[in-house]
Amino acid sequence: MSSCSAHHHHQASFVSTQFRGRVGKTSLKNKASCSTSTSSSSSSNNSGRAGVRCFAAISKPWDVQKPCKLVLDDGSVWQGKAFGAEGTKIGEVVFNTSLSGYQEILTDPSYAGQFVLFTCPHIGNVGINPLDMESTKVHMGATLVRHEALNVSNYRSTQSLDTYLKDQGVIGISDIDTRAITVRLREKGSLNGVVTTDMSISDDDLLKMSKGYDIVGKDLIGEVCVNEPYKWVDPTGSEWEFAEKAKSNKDKFNVVCFDFGIKNNIMRRLASFGCELTVVPANYSAEDVMKLKPDGILFSNGPGDPSAAPYAVENCKKLLGQVPVFGICMGHQVLGQAFGGKTFKMKFGHHGGNHPVRNEFTQAVEISAQNHNFAVDPNSLPKEVKVSHLNLNDGTCAGMVWEEKMAMTIQYHPEASPGPHDSDNCFAQFVDMIRASKGMAVSR
Repeated sequence: MSSCSAHHHHQASFVSTQFRGRVGKTSLKNKASCSTSTSSSSSSNNSGRAGVRCFAAISKPWDVQKPCKLVLDDGSVWQGKAFGAEGTKIGEVVFNTSLSGYQEILTDPSYAGQFVLFTCPHIGNVGINPLDMESTKVHMGATLVRHEALNVSNYRSTQSLDTYLKDQGVIGISDIDTRAITVRLREKGSLNGVVTTDMSISDDDLLKMSKGYDIVGKDLIGEVCVNEPYKWVDPTGSEWEFAEKAKSNKDKFNVVCFDFGIKNNIMRRLASFGCELTVVPANYSAEDVMKLKPDGILFSNGPGDPSAAPYAVENCKKLLGQVPVFGICMGHQVLGQAFGGKTFKMKFGHHGGNHPVRNEFTQAVEISAQNHNFAVDPNSLPKEVKVSHLNLNDGTCAGMVWEEKMAMTIQYHPEASPGPHDSDNCFAQFVDMIRASKGMAVSR
């Protein structure tokens, strides 16, 4: 037998099975099929052996996904595939440029009333774990992605993105042109949209729904804040701690946090720098706050239009000058109004982990994580208030200081998880302001 004939004879002497696609739900309309081929050897008996090749009819996960569509208020319609929950949701569509940390973005309360379009093309690849939550639930109305990763690969993961969104009642849409939508949002500004898995609703009806929504003038803080005060004691875990000032800190300070939609990592970072935290509802009175004898007060991040929360502004006014205060994101905007300034709606806002900010006192540049659609107008501020930080992408106000009132603010997120950490020193600066107000030595 020649070597070539022997090779063919060996190939024909077994049954081979090949699986196409991935293990998933088996389609009832497709059944496994087999084909038989005969290979003849050049041996003297000229016998042939049959090789059977079976193709298992296991349907591909992307073949069983239901259709889903996004209709924007400019009339454009984007057909995609559904994951997560089913239903119909309305919200303001914003794009986020972060390359990592989608779980922290999903659970950021500041996204209430909005849909997040991820510019990173692959979302879901590390699944979901219970330790990286910024709050107890997903607050955004829908998750818009180019590709939902079907393979989860991370040792900390406990469930897939699809399963998590189902549990949370949040719609996901994939297989849409996220680049084209991002360009549209940059050119036209943030657009309202409707996402639905109900294909019986006409595009015209969905367009009418999207045109009827407006986040301007909406107070969404009440939808995400707590109803009763509580204590927070957990610092950043030792395996994740990176700040030497936090590691070396020995002091303890009593800090009250106004919950406008506060993120867990803000509280962890404050606790890491020696703050013992009492978190209070957004409408907690200034008088009740002072009864807690705070050494400092934090005004947190949160969703919606800052001008629609006058109760928060009035509280700020009453507390200014009594103890050091620190405002982050929504807190920055609320304090800006308490200073006497005004806020305005931005074209498409800042959402992502790569925004350059310049410290106007030191000229140092930080790469920051941001999430806001409103900003403080620096021209409306009194002369006593100094703009401390400037966004280098568009020149908007990214931080303020009023030294006489012991007040500091930043428009972005110094607690950013998974990063960047350039701005983490803001927490040390706030604690130093508390130390100075008590006549203590500040850190170096």
